[in-house]
Amino acid sequence: MSNINIKESLYRAANALAVITIVYNIAEGAVSMWFGYADGTLVLFGFGIDSVVEVISGVGVWHMIRRIRNSSDAAPDEFERRALRITGTAFYLLFVGLAVSAVVDLVQGHRPETTVWGIIVSCASIASMWLLIHYKVKVGKQLNSQAILADAACTRVCLYLSVILLLASAGYELTGIGSLDAIGTMFIAFFSIKEGREAFAKAKGIPCGCGNKCGSASIAKLTIRGMEKKG
Repeated sequence: MSNINIKESLYRAANALAVITIVYNIAEGAVSMWFGYADGTLVLFGFGIDSVVEVISGVGVWHMIRRIRNSSDAAPDEFERRALRITGTAFYLLFVGLAVSAVVDLVQGHRPETTVWGIIVSCASIASMWLLIHYKVKVGKQLNSQAILADAACTRVCLYLSVILLLASAGYELTGIGSLDAIGTMFIAFFSIKEGREAFAKAKGIPCGCGNKCGSASIAKLTIRGMEKKG
């Protein structure tokens, strides 16, 4: 198989991973919000909203992969910048909503009816995110694409959120301490404002985020050079 065919196959894989991420987050968000609301589990409900916001970001990533597939331009276009700004704003609003709700729940001593669904959803999410991270990193390294690797790093943040949901949900079921639900919600709120800040940074042309410590200019140059060599 020629290098061109291999590269095209890798981009098809990257595109498929982006679509799978979007579809999974839609399903996960709907299930989490439904059961989070029904059971009075704020951490599960907040996790669901976070998943819905990730869908907007996922659409931007899907568009980005299609664009990079057709050119070596590493800078985000207007569609991606708009999607990132919407994502960033939504994450900031989510932070405010979750933080206020968590404080109110702590003051009122709110206790969820059950957090069993939080355990189920978090376990499914941890397994799914781990697989997505594995294949995104694999494809990103083979294409020498910092943009795809940055997307894998963002998926890793989703994995961390799933672990928080699991700890809060399992902790409540084991101990019956209602405040664990609010504490888990505060951690998700913290990650939300972090994701919002990084979304706005990437909208300004910084292709590497979600915890990766690297400069925008150097990464953009490396991305373009790497793609030119591969092409």
